[in-house]
Amino acid sequence: MTTAQQTADTQPITAAPSRNIVFALALGAGSAVASIYYTQPVLSMIGNELSLGIGTTGLIPTITQAGYALGILFLLPLGDRHDRRTLIVLKSILLAAMLLIGSISPGLNTILFTSLLIGIAATMAQDIVPAAAILSPKHLHGKTIGTVMTGLLVGILLSRTVSGVIAEYFGWRVVLQLAAIEILIIGFALWKILPSFQTHATMSYPKLLKSLAHLWADHPSLRYAAISQAFLAIAFSAFWSSLSLILHQRYQLGSDIAGAFGLLGAVGALMARYAGSLSDRHGPALVTKLGSAILILSFAVMSFVPLLGTTNMQLVVLAIGTIGFDLGVQATLVSHQTIVYQIAPEARSRLNSVFFTVMFIGMASGSVLGTQLFAAGGYLSVMAIGVIAGVISLTIRFLADRTTSHP
Repeated sequence: MTTAQQTADTQPITAAPSRNIVFALALGAGSAVASIYYTQPVLSMIGNELSLGIGTTGLIPTITQAGYALGILFLLPLGDRHDRRTLIVLKSILLAAMLLIGSISPGLNTILFTSLLIGIAATMAQDIVPAAAILSPKHLHGKTIGTVMTGLLVGILLSRTVSGVIAEYFGWRVVLQLAAIEILIIGFALWKILPSFQTHATMSYPKLLKSLAHLWADHPSLRYAAISQAFLAIAFSAFWSSLSLILHQRYQLGSDIAGAFGLLGAVGALMARYAGSLSDRHGPALVTKLGSAILILSFAVMSFVPLLGTTNMQLVVLAIGTIGFDLGVQATLVSHQTIVYQIAPEARSRLNSVFFTVMFIGMASGSVLGTQLFAAGGYLSVMAIGVIAGVISLTIRFLADRTTSHP
């Protein structure tokens, strides 16, 4: 461990973190956030085994997402007051415990309780990202954050596919048990290889939460980044929430094909680390505009799908558009985080809390908009909201250039 790493968060870092550390951070972020989504493709199995109705079963992912949102808002700020390494490990233990207890749930109450705590503990992923920024020198922030975010995003996109395959052969309970074992191993590895993180905030917890509002008011770069990313999240979530409906209604295709589209989304996510390197060389502000433009172009191209002659051609264009807009969203997310983490290094966890809370509002809004617009106006209405949200995001980035001096 280098001297720079031993004094993490107390002085500028000059040496890049080792590949092992970056890989462990990426794996930890991806595995943690994947825990939120493991139950989604197996809800019918859970409902049948526990004798739950469709509406009741649907509470499971809703409660999990609510827990994640609560954890982002109320727990992430603690990273500025307490050692991030300790927080990451404690959350990994809680997450593993809740996954194990959830896997032996005898009924609704237990699985809802564990789902809430799984969501809360899964925010260890959002403790890992600022830790990665702290451990890397400023000129490599984009590349390091991009690599870790690639792990996180791949975890989101592949979790449903992995869960569905394992559950098909071994049952949904085994999915959660294997996830718990993985989290424990990763938590132990992070405990061994991460340095202790010094902190600067000494304020009480209530004052720590109150400071979130001050950060929002004092830093226009934070506001522009969060709101711009929130609109991209609207487009992202609107598409993915309505995709299975689109595939079923237009092409009579099942959930397995929707899962395959998740693999395509992962292709875009895997390219996020290159967006981070581009951000380091040319500045994150430029990459945010490029990402928004790629998303707009992708949704615009997908708007022409109904005009194409054959079903195969339509699906190919839809697949290409999926890769494109996912790349745009992930590239912009990495660049926005690079901007945010440079605002106030001593408040990275609180900045992360504000940024992702606003982005989560966009994600939730997009999920509702996607299904409602598809029900009311069909396929083209979903593509339209993607284009509109992208244009608004790009406009915000140009406004940010005019009103802030941040790179």
